[in-house]
Amino acid sequence: MATIEKIVEAVRAAPFEVELIIVDDASTDGTTTLLQGKIASRADQIVYHPVNRGKGAALRSGFAVVTGDIVLVQDADLEYDPQDYSLLLEPILLGKADAVFGSRFMGGRPHRVVYFWHMVGNKFLTLLSNMCTNLNLTDMEACYKAFRTSILKTIELREDRFGFEPEITAKLARTRCRIYEVGISYSGRTYDEGKKVTWKDGVRAIYAIIKYNFITP
Repeated sequence: MATIEKIVEAVRAAPFEVELIIVDDASTDGTTTLLQGKIASRADQIVYHPVNRGKGAALRSGFAVVTGDIVLVQDADLEYDPQDYSLLLEPILLGKADAVFGSRFMGGRPHRVVYFWHMVGNKFLTLLSNMCTNLNLTDMEACYKAFRTSILKTIELREDRFGFEPEITAKLARTRCRIYEVGISYSGRTYDEGKKVTWKDGVRAIYAIIKYNFITP
């Protein structure tokens, strides 16, 4: 609830024509009240989940109602800055890319210094994913990803939680579409500030990497 108004304002301030779709994944902190009140007129669509289903499920609900040509994933917290949209969208708008991954580990954009072991875990998961997909990404787990809607609509997604990241990476690689990566800024949160990712999500990511590269189409 503490960030939803700020992130909506930041998205609306982006220098692009934006179709803003918000998915409320059964929030219990007062966010739903804000969405039904003062934020309602700021969004193009708001999708409400009756029960909490996870990030992947929320994204599927959002993707299902998209009408624009490009989809860009934005978390509701303030870890990722909409001022980076131009960087993410440029390769697609120039006709060079079908999907663009943001990276917290490349380029000269500022990032907050937080957890060492999170960085190690992210790099390990990215390395494992790259070994399976034959891509050379530096930050497979980053939130910021942009896609041509036409490409995204051809992919069946199944993961409900944070397994979305390795799943979409594996399935994009299988399409042999053009993938770019750009450096982005990052203002990471601490657990005291509401960060939710745990070691269990890392274990699930390893499972998803193996599953979607070698077991499930």
